[in-house]
Amino acid sequence: MLRGSCMCGKVKYELRGDPIVTYYCHCGKCRKQSGSSFATNVIFRKEHLVFVEGEESISRWNSSPGKHRYFCSGCGSPLYSHGENRKHIVSVRAGTLTDPLPLAPSVHAFVAHKANWVEITDDLPQHPEYFA
Repeated sequence: MLRGSCMCGKVKYELRGDPIVTYYCHCGKCRKQSGSSFATNVIFRKEHLVFVEGEESISRWNSSPGKHRYFCSGCGSPLYSHGENRKHIVSVRAGTLTDPLPLAPSVHAFVAHKANWVEITDDLPQHPEYFA
């Protein structure tokens, strides 16, 4: 089990299962939401994400048709995203984890949209769009 929270601590969650994959996302929406050059996300089965405190403080934004991004309405921390086309999984922001992540990133996604100032220097696979 892994624990996580938003920055202000209103929202606390547990991931009660094993991560499927950890990846770097270079899409424009993740860059905008994170305010950084890319986001590090961890995919879990949807039923493994359990909110133990502050679920009522979570707000949702529809970032594109069928894609929802969830964040704390108090501090604005992005928590996870969920798409209608992949209903069985959620993509959790690794930076919101309180516990150490047991699965290192293994792939770069949406590199066709990466920031022009980013140079990927590792040997991980790079996918122009999503990797699944």
